[in-house]
Amino acid sequence: MQLVVARIGRAHGIKGEVTVEVRTDEPELRLGPGAVLTTDPASAGPLTIETGRVHSGRLLLRFEGVRDRTAAEALRNTLLIADVDPAELPEEPDEYYDHQLMDLDVVLADGTEVGRITEITHLPSQDLFIVERPDGSEVMIPFVEQIVTEIDLQEQRAVIDPPPGLIDDRAEIASARDEETDASQEPGTGSQNTGDAG
Repeated sequence: MQLVVARIGRAHGIKGEVTVEVRTDEPELRLGPGAVLTTDPASAGPLTIETGRVHSGRLLLRFEGVRDRTAAEALRNTLLIADVDPAELPEEPDEYYDHQLMDLDVVLADGTEVGRITEITHLPSQDLFIVERPDGSEVMIPFVEQIVTEIDLQEQRAVIDPPPGLIDDRAEIASARDEETDASQEPGTGSQNTGDAG
């Protein structure tokens, strides 16, 4: 199975290094020196990683045969693709590879359909599921245990417990409920019962 593990960004310096946008949870495994990666477009590769280092929070790579800024800049926006055994699992039991999570159905705890995971974005602080709703719109769901309560690979689904406002229709339900509450708290207009005269 082939997985996109990074996208090459700008050239860095004059000796052939490039910045990369990491798209894997295991950059030290997938993007280490000696790794041979196929590319999209295919004409740019395969590329063998010669060195890697972190600079100002970004991963910099140098590839064999890429020796100057011009050659590095020519690789910009190239996708780096690793061959991964589909049966391979991460070491930690509560971790998943992107390919395991793609296309999972996203549902609420009561089974209400939310959509389907179409993309996973890796941010410095957390990962995000990009979920396509049945109507074609998209919603972003942070992949944190407070929100994503269960990943069931057998059933091919992710169960979520989103806070109010994360998913549009839940925000509408909450605001409608607030209006009902406000209406029930308005002072009554009928006459008050004063009790029987004794």
